[in-house]
Amino acid sequence: MRYSIFNRQNQSQIKSGRPPQRGVVIGAARSRGQCARAATVLLPIKANPFNVSLVTSSETSLGIIAGNRSLPLLFARQARKQGVQRLVAVAFEGETERELERLVDEIVWIKVGQLTKLITTFTHRGINRCVMVGQIAPKNLYELRPDLRAMTLLFKLKEKNAHTIFGAIAGELDKEGVKLIEATPWLKALMPDAGFHLGPKLTDEQQAVLTYGFRIAKEISRLEIGQCVVVKNGTVLAVEGFEGTDQCLARGGELAGKDGGAVGVKVAKKNHDLRFDIPCVGPRTLEICAAAKISALAFESGKTLLLEREVMQQLVKQNKIAITTIG
Repeated sequence: MRYSIFNRQNQSQIKSGRPPQRGVVIGAARSRGQCARAATVLLPIKANPFNVSLVTSSETSLGIIAGNRSLPLLFARQARKQGVQRLVAVAFEGETERELERLVDEIVWIKVGQLTKLITTFTHRGINRCVMVGQIAPKNLYELRPDLRAMTLLFKLKEKNAHTIFGAIAGELDKEGVKLIEATPWLKALMPDAGFHLGPKLTDEQQAVLTYGFRIAKEISRLEIGQCVVVKNGTVLAVEGFEGTDQCLARGGELAGKDGGAVGVKVAKKNHDLRFDIPCVGPRTLEICAAAKISALAFESGKTLLLEREVMQQLVKQNKIAITTIG
């Protein structure tokens, strides 16, 4: 049984072409409301290396594949502000924040690996565009119990990394008429450009180490290893692997010694496919930097989301950590 926030009045509004009103869950849905497709903007191949269908933020109906932490919540709020009238979310048990339930019109909870249920959540509700926001904890990718469709998909992949796995999922969605698109049109205002800075002014030494760290981070990202490094005094202390950015920062800070003082650099890889992975820096990242005594954190300008900026400003002030854009 699935549940819908649409009552009969709202369903009649959909049929007449008027946008549905939002409401509360009132019972089992008896029909599937169909929403009109919004116009898309197809960019030239040169500006769109993955030949992906990109959209303006004028979508009226949108699906969300929601991972963990605050990004799915932030995206839902931003999408509402920019006119998305109907949001249908796929959420993952043990990963997605329950708060998302009150920000979307419908939500279906699944286990990691239930690819068929993920796809039918959208196709059965007339959703033909969706975004992927938030992460899945790395350990869950090895503890998943894939359904037959997911098992077949994984079996066909020669290389199993984020790009190949999520690219294959996008392909499965596309077969069923659902386009996985970038979330950035709704989030661009939250991606600081060059010159952004919070916290103490960088010393010349810190600036030099960050520049070196940026070069190393871009290289490891090119090799599909990770997107973050921790550096101190010209020495690379930690390189992000499968464990993720937070654990890389914690490990690098520990290796920096009791006095700390290392710096972290987070980048996006060349031709980064932002449908699957938008680099993010948020309060949790900064709390880990503080615990690890990391003195500065740089992230790539124009390609990284800064989450919960007001909270970040408070944490920067409390912990005297510099946050800056680079690249």
